[in-house]
Amino acid sequence: MKKIIQWIVVILLIVFIFWLGQWFGSKKVNQTILSNSLIVREIAELASLEVQGNANIKRSNVDNSGGWWDNINKVLAENTVWVTVPYTAKYGVNIDDKNFSVTLKEKRVVVQLPVPVLLSYELRLSQMETANKKGWFVPSNDETYTDVQKKLYETSREQLKQNNIYLEQSKEKIRQIIGNYYKPLGYEVEVKFGNEAGKVLKLD
Repeated sequence: MKKIIQWIVVILLIVFIFWLGQWFGSKKVNQTILSNSLIVREIAELASLEVQGNANIKRSNVDNSGGWWDNINKVLAENTVWVTVPYTAKYGVNIDDKNFSVTLKEKRVVVQLPVPVLLSYELRLSQMETANKKGWFVPSNDETYTDVQKKLYETSREQLKQNNIYLEQSKEKIRQIIGNYYKPLGYEVEVKFGNEAGKVLKLD
């Protein structure tokens, strides 16, 4: 009977030490994860998506209807301008303390971020290509190109701001980078953008 009691005490002691180690270990890991939230913030801010392409615009005062007046207008007064400019755009998140948080739910890290937006947009004017067709009575005017460039910038930038494909690619890039950061710790990661439902990245 005495030996049984001794064995029970030994087993309880082992279980207690194991539980204590787990508790302290879990607490340490949790504290580490929470204290690393600044690193996660920097990761999210740096994980911008860069895209490149060409912005195009055409401005013309003829309608190409094929009528006799349209043909006369082309010869005498046509003013058609084409402009093509390569661009570079970056998408990502603008983070402040109100729209960013890192919390723990059991074995899952929940990262709250703002919705990605178009952060920057640059037209590479040094690589601009232009062409024009002018009627006999239309003088050369550099202001026309300036006006067209301005319109091109405004319209193409607005289109990229609303480009859902690039915005979704930006979200996915941020998710993957944050997921890879937490993967060695053995935690699932849920990334939430704004009021959207979160997406959980499962461990492989």
